[in-house]
Amino acid sequence: MSQFALKMDIVDNARFSPKPDPRFNREAAISARRFHQGLTGYRPTPLNTMRQFAHELGVAQVLVKDESQRFDLNAFKILGGTWAIARLLCRKLDLNIENFSFRQFREAGHPKMTFTTTTDGNHGRGVAWAARALGQNAVIYMPKGSSPWRVKHITDLGAECIVTDMNYDDTVRLTMRTAAEHGWEVVQDTAWEGYTDVPTWIMQGYATLADEAAEQMEAMRLKPPTHILLQAGVGAMAGGVLGYFADRYGAENFNAIIVEPDRADCLYRSAIKGDMVNIGGELNTIMAGLACGEPNPLGWPLLRDNARQFISCEDSVAALGMRVLGNPPAQDPRTISGESGAVCFGVLAAILHHPQRDALKKQLNLTPESRILTISTEGDTDPQHYREVVWEGKNGITHC
Repeated sequence: MSQFALKMDIVDNARFSPKPDPRFNREAAISARRFHQGLTGYRPTPLNTMRQFAHELGVAQVLVKDESQRFDLNAFKILGGTWAIARLLCRKLDLNIENFSFRQFREAGHPKMTFTTTTDGNHGRGVAWAARALGQNAVIYMPKGSSPWRVKHITDLGAECIVTDMNYDDTVRLTMRTAAEHGWEVVQDTAWEGYTDVPTWIMQGYATLADEAAEQMEAMRLKPPTHILLQAGVGAMAGGVLGYFADRYGAENFNAIIVEPDRADCLYRSAIKGDMVNIGGELNTIMAGLACGEPNPLGWPLLRDNARQFISCEDSVAALGMRVLGNPPAQDPRTISGESGAVCFGVLAAILHHPQRDALKKQLNLTPESRILTISTEGDTDPQHYREVVWEGKNGITHC
């Protein structure tokens, strides 16, 4: 087996002290999932078992939850946006969330409103999908350098899409100002003072995938995971999903590992400092969905208390994950995974080939009994870039 060393900085969380959060637990996830089950096209996404890869890595089990098959949107983000919009409308119009239906709302002919958000692609696509399903309007803002493919995915759903000359976090601030001027409803997946309800609902909506995974593991007669790897941008998905698993299994009973690109590693730096750290600049990483420099203040306490390690890694780690998932060993199932989707599996693949493999496994407490869960959060949402990485070797490997 060839060896190569990809940059992965790992920090142990000195503030690990498991604490539940009543907003992000199994009960909240079940409520969100019950709503999602009523949406046209809902079905649980696959949970794939990578038996041969696990054997080569020297662990008992590696699982990949494949969110490329979430509705027809190729990513998990619709789970948060749809649940948040449903909750927002129910509060605004005094409706009952227990029997709320997108179809019935549209047919009722309510006055049109406009939903707006900042996105790196997938979240905005989910908001645009929901707005169209409800017969409403959507205006989606994207940061500088956004892929034309991701823009097209949004405009194809009937939304207006505006690409700014700012980074993600500054674009969020622009979105807020514009929404206030026009009276639009903001559906943003990060929180700030005075804006917490919608991002709370978004995080709860993401936990649908965690509830599915837990149910699927039980149906497959598998024991709960000993390791859960979660990629993070602002930390909304990671926080919502970790909150669910911490409530279900107890955070002390598994190793939660948070993974970020090294060019946008605000949570990794926050873990070192012990408090939220914001970073600015271009945030120029191929992991567009994770190119965020300011932690979500709702997600950060969950990660600070319940994650055991944080990893900051170079883009080549995500590229490696894309290639291995797309071309797995032996009879392992193939997964089309985008840049942000593949990075956690990429960490495992990088460890497999690393000259210091044994030391890295020891640092992450990976043993022959380890059972690992990863989530491929997106498919090839930027098909051109996917081919550049997987076919043409972009962000390739330098061998030792």
